[in-house]
Amino acid sequence: MISKAQFDKEINLIIENAIREDVGEGDHSSMACIPSTATGKARLLVKDKGILAGVEFAKRVFRYIDPNITMKIMIHDGSAVAYGDEAFYVSGNSQSILKAERLVLNAMQRMSAIATKTSQFVKLLEGTDTKILDTRKTTPGIRALEKWAVTIGGGENHRFALYDMIMLKDNHIDFAGGVKKAIEKTKEYLKKHHLDLKIIVEARNLQEIKEILETQGVYRILIDNFNYEDTRKAVDLIGDQCLTESSGGITEQTLRKYAECGVDYISSGALTHSVHNLDLSLKAV
Repeated sequence: MISKAQFDKEINLIIENAIREDVGEGDHSSMACIPSTATGKARLLVKDKGILAGVEFAKRVFRYIDPNITMKIMIHDGSAVAYGDEAFYVSGNSQSILKAERLVLNAMQRMSAIATKTSQFVKLLEGTDTKILDTRKTTPGIRALEKWAVTIGGGENHRFALYDMIMLKDNHIDFAGGVKKAIEKTKEYLKKHHLDLKIIVEARNLQEIKEILETQGVYRILIDNFNYEDTRKAVDLIGDQCLTESSGGITEQTLRKYAECGVDYISSGALTHSVHNLDLSLKAV
């Protein structure tokens, strides 16, 4: 996984690019009718039900726009919220508050939606030893925000990108000439380039799992698109030789059944690609 320093850098890049995109040469609407010295106060109003996420991100946005803006946080990230709740109050230069408003709302609405869905998945797994993972099926340009939201909702992050973990999937295996060749070539590559990266390998059937196990050094086997019976067989076959992960079209209706097969992880792209934003508003007080 990426380091905290790398993660912070990603968040800063998101803020910088979002302000460039949204503000450009200036917020002419605010500059046209609000004095540059005017100060004001606003509240983040919740108009929905779910898990709140993005408060700490909002703090970073306001700080980036104007270090003199102050926030009074009433509800923290990861808390359950309902209609009418007030997440925080923000005070300071009125133009600065308005300049940050849309980025704060866009980010928090989506982050809260992802945290809410993740929390629902986590609750479905209660009583099992299985953990929920996100994927790389994220919105281009804001992956760090979406993966942050997954952790706020109680889930765990899979690899951040292509560079922080090896993941050999069906196309890699087919292009390499088979699962054993793909793994051996990967080990040679890592050794040659002095890289210490974990290796995950996707298996499409029980035979491929046997071939993977014959090759040492795999961190986790991705049991992809297996039915329940074959997933249980795969888990028994793998034992404690490496970690296991189920994926492939797993829904809220099937999630627990796959967990009961004994897998260590279940990964779901739905955590980030199939959510409905929570309704939040920033209102002047």
